Amino acid sequence: MPKKHFILYSRSYCHLCEDMLQALLALRPADGNDAGWFTVDVVDVDADPALVAKYDELVPVLAGSNNEEAATQLCHYFLDAESVKQFLSA
Repeated sequence: MPKKHFILYSRSYCHLCEDMLQALLALRPADGNDAGWFTVDVVDVDADPALVAKYDELVPVLAGSNNEEAATQLCHYFLDAESVKQFLSA
């Protein structure tokens, strides 16, 4: 199974962004054996005008990819744990 990958579109000093990242990381297995389960890149939207234009009012935005396809937006503002779990199990 391909490794799952998340992209969190975020910005500095955003408490919702930090909350979403922490909620996502909390979904990793409790036994600590999360190597290879999923990876996360945090991207600052303010560093790229195209990302600001696309995500400005939606930040934080979480997108997922299985490293074979383009990333799909899963949720914004708050982590949708069910969408993330469905993505991980697909």
